[in-house]
Amino acid sequence: MTALYYLLGVVLFVVAILASIGLHELGHMIPAKRFGGKVTQYFIGFGPTVWSRQVGETEYGVKAIPLGGYVKIVGMLPPGADQLADEVTVDADGNTVTRVRKSNTGMFTQLISDARAAEWELVQPEDSERLFYKLPSWKKVVVMAGGPTVNIVIAFLIFCAVFATYGNPSDPQVDPVVARVEACVVPAAEAGRVCTDEDPVAPAYEAGFREGDRFVSFNGEEVTDWRQLQGLIRGNDDGRAEIVVERGGEELTLTTSTLVTARPTSATDATEEQVGFLGIQPATHLQTGGVPYTLEQMGAMTVDTVQALATLPVKVWDVAQAIVGLEERDPAGPVSIVGGGRLAGETVSHDEFPVADKAVFLLMLIAGFNFFIGMFNFLPLLPLDGGHIASALWEAVRRRLARLRGRPDPGYVDAAKLLPVAYVVASAMLVMGVVLIVGDLVVPLHLEG
Repeated sequence: MTALYYLLGVVLFVVAILASIGLHELGHMIPAKRFGGKVTQYFIGFGPTVWSRQVGETEYGVKAIPLGGYVKIVGMLPPGADQLADEVTVDADGNTVTRVRKSNTGMFTQLISDARAAEWELVQPEDSERLFYKLPSWKKVVVMAGGPTVNIVIAFLIFCAVFATYGNPSDPQVDPVVARVEACVVPAAEAGRVCTDEDPVAPAYEAGFREGDRFVSFNGEEVTDWRQLQGLIRGNDDGRAEIVVERGGEELTLTTSTLVTARPTSATDATEEQVGFLGIQPATHLQTGGVPYTLEQMGAMTVDTVQALATLPVKVWDVAQAIVGLEERDPAGPVSIVGGGRLAGETVSHDEFPVADKAVFLLMLIAGFNFFIGMFNFLPLLPLDGGHIASALWEAVRRRLARLRGRPDPGYVDAAKLLPVAYVVASAMLVMGVVLIVGDLVVPLHLEG
């Protein structure tokens, strides 16, 4: 049964990611068609075609490798310089037929001209006014931004639903309320073990604290939150502590003396220091919120994602080193869709996770992938969507400046000239993708606990 649940988790994750890819491509296709562009293909996946169907002028289908998708919009690249384009042929209906010759001088020139020629082989005479490169710049931006925007919207909807109902698993709030009273004081490194006769009695246990007690004041100072209370306890050393708590609607005064013991400086700093100790575990709850809270959280996620993207090559290199056994894999490092599927499978098949927690983990995993995919595609590099957006924006700026200066229209920005950069970026993406997939197979990350 565990294996069946594991498979179910993997399938649910993969289906969700494929659906996200499909919606991403719709984000490109729908505005492209609305603006009069010609879309000849809409496919989920790459490689050999598994299934396809022609509907009007567009072929819809699924390919064998589910690692992405694409829509083919006719006329992405302009015909180029005059020496590469012959606009002299006129068909029987009076339409001008553009033929693009291939160049044979220089490797990069060859790459550009071959890509341009392949692009224009698909252009029919009647497509003259439907070519993508002829669209106004703002329409190009809308078409190319549509895909990653859909991914970010998917992430927002999932995050908002989870945060408003279940709460944010990444934003636990600690309350000045007793969740557990420790019976004794044990060294921090041995936390959780059974008390022995040699262990001193915890001050809170000795004073009669109970689960559910809410702190009102500590030595006469009103308690407003757990962080403040923790500071008061730690700074009390072995002094007397007169503590007012609310229990069952009534206020009680409990008296004890805090015990000095070695404890970590903070949750993120394991360095120990001698501080006052009471011996209680506080209650926690997950922060909830609606649209404003979700937007605030996604703003912080944006900063974190930009920082992660800046260090992505280094983190992938670390995964490569982990594959060959040179270092341990970073549990907070990047994973591929294979790693995401494994985590989803482990979550669904985990015996100790409540169903609600499993559902939330899966939703957060799917939302996280969508958010990262959306942000990644906005990078201003070809062949990513952001590269096309940057080209369209530069085209608009260049034309605007020409008008302001009274100069002739500089024409369309030729994105084909950046194809060598696109090939380098695509190659790097392929290598990183392969490394992550191999890493997820050889040294996979697992759920904690």
